Amino acid sequence: MVASIQRWVGRRFRALLCGNPSGEVPWLGAVAEGEGPGLYQPDEAPWVLHADMATLVGGIRALLVQALHPGSLAGVRQHSRYKDDPLGRLAGTIRWLTVTTFAARESVLHEAGRVRGMHGKVLGTYRDARGVEREYRASDPHLLLWVHIAFMESFLRTHEAYSSVAIPGGADAYVRLWGRSVEPLGLDETPQDEKEMMAVVERFDDELVVTDETREVIDWIRRPPLPLPSRIVYRLLFQAAYQTLPEAHQQRIGVPRWPRWLVVKPTRFFLRSLRWWIGTEDPLQDAALARLQRSGHAPQASPGPER
Repeated sequence: MVASIQRWVGRRFRALLCGNPSGEVPWLGAVAEGEGPGLYQPDEAPWVLHADMATLVGGIRALLVQALHPGSLAGVRQHSRYKDDPLGRLAGTIRWLTVTTFAARESVLHEAGRVRGMHGKVLGTYRDARGVEREYRASDPHLLLWVHIAFMESFLRTHEAYSSVAIPGGADAYVRLWGRSVEPLGLDETPQDEKEMMAVVERFDDELVVTDETREVIDWIRRPPLPLPSRIVYRLLFQAAYQTLPEAHQQRIGVPRWPRWLVVKPTRFFLRSLRWWIGTEDPLQDAALARLQRSGHAPQASPGPER
């Protein structure tokens, strides 16, 4: 009975994240196909961290941080279908993240080609923090670096706040290794440890601004059109993400903050409970591990993310 319930919950969970009502992951084949390892092994920091439920909070935080830069904000507002098809946009981001983390190298390169093709169409103009009009392209290394940092720092901070799973090698290992993920997208120079990452975050600070357009997107991130049961949980996860932002970012955004006691422990409890309700079935990790086993590249002992 418990196993049946867990399978049902797992399918419903994947259906919401992947945009497929059946619960089947559309890019499962990309993870299962090929031979040999990908960019990461199961005992390395990116694999362990991205297999954890805290990424649900990290993804929300990353969207908030990205929205603070008018260049990346313009790309979202002018070229994204986030209002008309929010779950479709979410699925596209999850696809890149999971394929890059778990798939073989050939699939990673194929996925990077898909993303580069999309980036080639994302261009236009925006007004910077000083009101100067500037041109932008999604493939511009400066904007790519900002998006990379926003994702990486967000996943790291929310994992530290809401997960009990240790990161192999710590934060420095995650920062250094996850830098490989954006090399196929054309970004060759990335931070190699946590200190360098935070130096880049500080360097971008003068470029960040909150305008009416920023507030519009942030309001949407705060209240996306989700099904009612998911909407209730999402309010907690949004607050969990928001409370890990630096004080300066929170002051810019200006969203009321719930009491910490009402957010931190309930979020940790919810994520642990969700993991239990979903159970040990994880099609993406299972397919990746089977591929590594088939090609003789599986580690002697698997690491220990919550499953």
